[in-house]
Amino acid sequence: MKAHETVMDWVTEGLRSGRLRIGDHLPGERALAETLGVSRASIREALRVLEALGTIRTGTGSGPTSGTVITAAPEQALTLALNLQLATSHVEHAHVYEARLLLETWAAEHAEHASGDWPAVDRLLDLMDAPGLPVADFLRLDAEFHALLARSAGNPLISTLMEALRASIAEHTLAGAESLPDWHRTAARLRGEHRAIAERLRSDDPSGASALLREHIEGYYRETAG
Repeated sequence: MKAHETVMDWVTEGLRSGRLRIGDHLPGERALAETLGVSRASIREALRVLEALGTIRTGTGSGPTSGTVITAAPEQALTLALNLQLATSHVEHAHVYEARLLLETWAAEHAEHASGDWPAVDRLLDLMDAPGLPVADFLRLDAEFHALLARSAGNPLISTLMEALRASIAEHTLAGAESLPDWHRTAARLRGEHRAIAERLRSDDPSGASALLREHIEGYYRETAG
């Protein structure tokens, strides 16, 4: 086993056993190197990998946010893997669309009304109504809206996969939106569809919401794929 893998295994086992928890600070490089019997260079290499995977966050200065902190951003690692697959053409954007359609409609079908964060949903819908909202900001709010709805299904793996899928095609989605001849008309339609989907879920009609969500995703994909 490579030295940096020893460090990664130590962190992973610590999280699994409860010795390490989200928000905990890792020991400094020197202390870790002495504890694990590896070089500080190996410690630095392992920390770079763990940060890329979203397992840790490093901060400078002093205070609770400084140093190396255990975080929880599993979608970061999935997004990185998807970006590599897209870059090498092993996965196409159409494949991501199909996976997103499958996951989001499942999440809507299994959503629980009581689990919905409706004040947050309303806030996002109102923010998307802002006149003159830039395309990039609209799409960011759109992603947050879809993520919120997915979380109401109560399956964190589905939510994580969805967020990773959307993040992996964010630039492609922005380019598609900016290429539309009349973005304002498209945005108005999307806002109406968002409110209709949210209302179905709020009314405890997950099947109806799932059907509307399918039409919503398929319609936008057809509009921007050409």
